[in-house]
Amino acid sequence: MKFVCDRMLGKLAIWLRISGYDTIYVGDFNFENEDHALLENFKDRILLTKDKTLYKKALKEKRAVIYIRSNDVADQMRELKRIGVNFQIVMDRCSVCNTPLRKPSDDEALEVLKKEGIKEDLREIYELWFCEKCKKLYWMGGHWKNMVRFLDKVEKS
Repeated sequence: MKFVCDRMLGKLAIWLRISGYDTIYVGDFNFENEDHALLENFKDRILLTKDKTLYKKALKEKRAVIYIRSNDVADQMRELKRIGVNFQIVMDRCSVCNTPLRKPSDDEALEVLKKEGIKEDLREIYELWFCEKCKKLYWMGGHWKNMVRFLDKVEKS
């Protein structure tokens, strides 16, 4: 499944990306008329929206669309779980820009670590993933445990 999220679903877009889903977030673009852009573009994707008017327009145009009712990202994730979306930490897409991740070269890793002021030995401690577009590194650090706890909370509720 591939998704496109309206402006009200930015956090959900991040969690979909973390879970490996190819997800476009309209807030990453500068469209003059976002509703029009969402209806006319990205037709190969399921439109996720909190906007009832946009939802109804999409239905009229026979677009694949899901109306998200909740304001809370955990509840939004539960809504999608009910229709078969599986949330897990996959680490194959950048959570910021949706670009596929890859293993960094030593030079790329060192450049980012130096720029961010992170000790170089991180390369020996953790497996690293790299986003070419954002020049961002990902690894299973403390934030990983927080994400796992959050996903457990989503599962149990």
